[in-house]
Amino acid sequence: MLSTRTVPLHKSLDHWHETVLAQLVGMDLVTDDGTCDAEMRVDRLGALRITTVECGPGTAHRSPERIARGDGREVFAAVLASGRAHAEQDGRTLEMRPGDVAFFETARPFRTHFPYRFRLDVFAVSRDRLGLSEAELHRITARPLRPERGPAALLSPFLARLANSPQTYRQPIAGQLADSAVDLLSAVAAWRLGGRAEEPPGAERVLLLRVRRFIRWHLASPDLTPGTVARAHGISVRYLHRLFQAEGTSMGRWIRELRLQECRRELAAAALGPGATPDARTTLGAVARRWGFTGAAHFTRAFRREYGMSPTAWLRGERVRYSFPGPR
Repeated sequence: MLSTRTVPLHKSLDHWHETVLAQLVGMDLVTDDGTCDAEMRVDRLGALRITTVECGPGTAHRSPERIARGDGREVFAAVLASGRAHAEQDGRTLEMRPGDVAFFETARPFRTHFPYRFRLDVFAVSRDRLGLSEAELHRITARPLRPERGPAALLSPFLARLANSPQTYRQPIAGQLADSAVDLLSAVAAWRLGGRAEEPPGAERVLLLRVRRFIRWHLASPDLTPGTVARAHGISVRYLHRLFQAEGTSMGRWIRELRLQECRRELAAAALGPGATPDARTTLGAVARRWGFTGAAHFTRAFRREYGMSPTAWLRGERVRYSFPGPR
């Protein structure tokens, strides 16, 4: 839990920028009186990062300069718990009321104005896990998902409940709930995109969601091959590859990225969490094998290709980040 109430009022906005916004979410905040009364809680639930913000009136802006400092791999699904919000992205504006959900792309600028004190729950999801193309993401940003009808009626209360008590869930339940949340977000996004002439057939969308869920549940298995996945769904390997090609990726790349994300999460927890040891290198082989790599060397090569550095160099950078007050 991070709060501006730990510093004098006249330093509150600078404190919020330096220790929270710059390190965690890559946003700028402007308020009428140059002060800030805010609290933020950050939790992890499986593959999800959940950020709950309660703050006074102001305008939050993700600028091109902030975007240039990040990797833009996440999509924000925001649930307004209280207050009002007026948001802009991709040439669209929307008004959010309590219970509304909206998607925001971190690779493009967006702005949100809060005229009153508010509470917002933000779910950061890897863009790859949502299963949406770039064009599809562009079409769903800054569009309101009202909780009164359709799949959004299931999504809003489910996400709100997760945001209220993520720390009460332990593995493997936490991972399963996170997977369910991502699947529901994907389903709601597909529903929001429905009825467009350029949209792929609904049956293929549902099948791809099933395939992705199957892969995540069997991610640790070294026998997770195109043949295994295709047989489990009664389709040909060629058709399986075509499903992923339509998303601008391949099944092999998607699996590798998921495995690397899980390894990063586990290594960071071992090296930086409670009871962490000074050096987590001895866990590389065990963690790699747990997530389907043949060993430490195989994992290190894949990690370096994906992130441009070794796992140990990445962990050193994470320790530097964790030297700041609060979480990343």
